[in-house]
Amino acid sequence: MSPSGEHEFDAVVVGGGLAGIAATQRLAERGLRVALVEKRDRLGGSSAMSGGWFALADTAVQHRAGVADSGEVFFADMVDTGGGFADEALLRALVAHQSSAIAAIERAAAWTDELKVSAGMTVARAHLVRIGALLAHLQAGAVDGGAAIICGCAAEELVWDGSRVVGVRTAAGVLGAPSGVALTSGGFSRSRELLDLFVPDQASAMPYGGVGNTGDGIRMAWMLGAGLADIGHVTGTYGQHAEATDDEHELLTANYLGAILVNAHGDRFADESESYKVLGAAVLAQPGGAGFQVFDSVVRARSRPGVPLSDMDRIEELGHLVSAPTIEALGRELGFSRGALERTVAQYNDVVAGRCDDPFGRTGLVNGVGALVPVETGPFYAYAAVTAMTSTYGGLGVAPDTVVRRVDGSPIAGLHAAGEVVGGFHGASYMTGTALTKALVFGYRAADAIADS
Repeated sequence: MSPSGEHEFDAVVVGGGLAGIAATQRLAERGLRVALVEKRDRLGGSSAMSGGWFALADTAVQHRAGVADSGEVFFADMVDTGGGFADEALLRALVAHQSSAIAAIERAAAWTDELKVSAGMTVARAHLVRIGALLAHLQAGAVDGGAAIICGCAAEELVWDGSRVVGVRTAAGVLGAPSGVALTSGGFSRSRELLDLFVPDQASAMPYGGVGNTGDGIRMAWMLGAGLADIGHVTGTYGQHAEATDDEHELLTANYLGAILVNAHGDRFADESESYKVLGAAVLAQPGGAGFQVFDSVVRARSRPGVPLSDMDRIEELGHLVSAPTIEALGRELGFSRGALERTVAQYNDVVAGRCDDPFGRTGLVNGVGALVPVETGPFYAYAAVTAMTSTYGGLGVAPDTVVRRVDGSPIAGLHAAGEVVGGFHGASYMTGTALTKALVFGYRAADAIADS
């Protein structure tokens, strides 16, 4: 430390989730003196809490499973899922550079063979990756490359020299970064103040995501005139039990396996094949803010133990799965009015049998893909789930090279951003796995942009 209280590096990365660790590893690999600053006492952030799903196209895992996919289909699905609001230049860049994520997962030996269709996909593109192994591999690479990992140290302000960002001010002093700063500080899922400001209709969602996700990066960039993207589209994620803890990934999407969703009156209220972000908003509007996933033994048998979003066995172990021999008995267990659930299930089974059209437009299991199944074979099950603010997929406006843009579109020299702090990729909704994919891909992109500047 110098007499002026400054530490000199070439670059500083703010935030130790997947994007930040990837950026740090790449900067160190390219020979820059780099510091990673994390305000929590350990790295990982929301990435470490995630299920580990990556959206990737044309992979070896898909080839082995006989799944035909391509970058163009991946791009088209993201455009469609985002309702036309996503920045297509960012989506093109994501598809063009996804090979860097595939290579990183390969180097970390973090692949599994789990592959499925999930929210926003027309083909099986959700790849389950051992996220802990990937994060550990990247962190080890960063440390081996000489990076300084500084935990328990919050960034407070970006240092501006009149023409560019040249460092970060922390409680411990200024970290000089003449080559550039990468903001990878996560979103604002834990900031009620920012949720009330940007999406007040979503602010009642269950707080989740990284505990440090209080919008620090957004606030610091605002001070330099940074613009925002997708903020107004942010919604919570449906499928988490109200008693879930930060240590237990308990999201369940049995609706993508054949379950129906009903509210506290036993009535359906949405197309269950929609993105869990769309369903998150719909559930918040229901009585008590809860939606019950109701299914039979056929769907229960589709549980994938140990696989996030599909592990009904673990949900049952936690005591959060209600079961009964008949639909009538299940309705009583859930406290519904007599006959309500039976009527709803009978109406839905008529839809599946083709005797009438679905009033909510459901035609498939997930995003219109997969054949519907009736709810008819006992025993029957229900999972009471709420909307959780697991991530806030709106944030800073950036160019495809990760440079942060001002509200007028001009670049803020020396300032880059990647991961959840960035907006523009998702638009109105969210494809499963794109958050981790963009974090890894654009963490690398930010590092390369800084190293090449």
